[in-house]
Amino acid sequence: MKTVRNLAEYHEKTPLALSIGMFDGVHKGHQTIVNQLNEISEKKNLQSAILTFWPHPRTVFNPGDDLKLLNTIDEKIYLIAKNGIQHLFLKEFDAQFRNLTGAEFVRQILVEKLNVKYLIIGHDHTFGKNKSGDFNLLKEMSAECGFEVQQVEAVNYHDRNISSTQIRNALAAGNVKEANEMLGYVFSVSGTVVGGKKIGRTIGYPTANIQTDPLKLLPKKGAYIVEAFVKGQKYKGMLSIGTNPTVNGTSLSTEVYILDFDADIYGEEISVNFREFLHDEIKFESLEKLIERLEEDKRITEMFRF
Repeated sequence: MKTVRNLAEYHEKTPLALSIGMFDGVHKGHQTIVNQLNEISEKKNLQSAILTFWPHPRTVFNPGDDLKLLNTIDEKIYLIAKNGIQHLFLKEFDAQFRNLTGAEFVRQILVEKLNVKYLIIGHDHTFGKNKSGDFNLLKEMSAECGFEVQQVEAVNYHDRNISSTQIRNALAAGNVKEANEMLGYVFSVSGTVVGGKKIGRTIGYPTANIQTDPLKLLPKKGAYIVEAFVKGQKYKGMLSIGTNPTVNGTSLSTEVYILDFDADIYGEEISVNFREFLHDEIKFESLEKLIERLEEDKRITEMFRF
């Protein structure tokens, strides 16, 4: 996949079948659009492409909005490439761009810059200043501008439309299984192992403290069964998101105890796949009570089948 991070440097005139959107999560709804793009591009001898934005438009319109995303930019690039798209355009959502009307966006970006010949959008997609662009505008402009347009219906999950917001809400509630079903893959978090307070080591449960991307969404505080990937190897793990209230901690941390593992991995990049929610964050009355619960969590984790 060819990734273009600056549209000003793109000068090709390759005819494209393209979709527009944030594609946060690259979930099952997005995957339906991607599959359509791949089919159309092959059928009509076009190249498949996605135009997405960074940062998220909500952070531009509402700078105080502490929006967390399902994917880092690198994760999004990986997932889109994995789904077979040939071109990915990353457009900075700056003040100049946000002031383009829907019609200006179609002419200046889609037609003149990207040479779009077939456009696929989601069921509720709007674009341009004051949301002046939608499917109806695209249909009106398609003949004049020389492209075809198609709208894809939403993908349903338990009588709800799958969306990035629905998945964020599921993760915020600790419903990782539900989130994974809507994503179509297992939600993961990656980061560098950094030094912590090393309290786990003193009670027989040494943990790797993962420094995650500040824009990456973390699930609800609590304990989870995870798959941990370290140096290309997969292990079972118990992960905690929280402030360690039993020892009067105050800062949020993401720590994983990796079963059957004993190695120094400070500075290493690791990733964890969220498989099962164990329980909410608990403030135990003593370290002994904490250890009892850790032993029970370990027993459950050992029995869990991925």
